[in-house]
Amino acid sequence: MKALKSKKFAIFMSSIMLIFGNISCNSFKKLNKEQRGAIIGVGAGGALGAVIGSKSKNPAIYAIVGSAVGGVAGTFIGKYMDKQAEKIKQDLDVLADVERVGEGIKITMKSGVLFDFNSSVVSKQVNENLAKFAETLKQYPNTEILVAGHTDNVGTELYNMKLSEQRAKAVANVLKANSVSGNRLTVLGYGEKNPVTDNISETGREQNRRVEFAIVADDKLKKQAAKSEIAEK
Repeated sequence: MKALKSKKFAIFMSSIMLIFGNISCNSFKKLNKEQRGAIIGVGAGGALGAVIGSKSKNPAIYAIVGSAVGGVAGTFIGKYMDKQAEKIKQDLDVLADVERVGEGIKITMKSGVLFDFNSSVVSKQVNENLAKFAETLKQYPNTEILVAGHTDNVGTELYNMKLSEQRAKAVANVLKANSVSGNRLTVLGYGEKNPVTDNISETGREQNRRVEFAIVADDKLKKQAAKSEIAEK
């Protein structure tokens, strides 16, 4: 059994290397467990996205590429996400960057928009937009949502971890208060571990203080997508 698994893994790695000549076995070994899991989980069809995820070290990207199914089914899911992403852009307006990534949606909101300094209380002016966002999530119920809090590196690592968790929970609580099922939400704080840029300047620190969402297909949507793939064959 172990020999069979090893053979399958070798074939899989060969397929990735054929598609992406710049990915070596040595570079794969340097990836951590989470990064390897993303690549192995999505298979060769999603390898490009997984590699992007491993380089960006972004949890939202990992969540998206790690849930990808690829092929015709992936296209089916992508169309579902296209419509949802356009509506979310309207909901959040200038408050967030909304990106379609692979078979999911990545949303980035600056903490300065959401919270006052050193606070985890969502600003009143943002509540209305989050309520609209919640309505859209309810219109597209076949998704799961990662809510990820991030900070800059000012203060202790322990304090920043706690603050990032509190802020992610605060945003998730607004969504739940607007009838988004808590079963769809995974709420995590990453503290200062995943900066998008350096923390040297205030501009950089501001970018690192953020709450991100990753919206991916749930099992029901994946099953629907699989049926559409079978129907096309």
